[in-house]
Amino acid sequence: MSLRPTHELHQRRFGRNLGVALTLAGFIVIVFGLTVVKVTRGDFEPPRGNVEVQN
Repeated sequence: MSLRPTHELHQRRFGRNLGVALTLAGFIVIVFGLTVVKVTRGDFEPPRGNVEVQN
């Protein structure tokens, strides 16, 4: 039972998949970072002072 070397097609496919994975991870990091900055700056707070309370 000998192991055959990996076919060249699989090596190219792995490289392409790795590139897509890194691009997707980068996009997720950017969106997460923008969300954290937006929340910590207070841009996500609802307007105050115009809320009526009904009894």
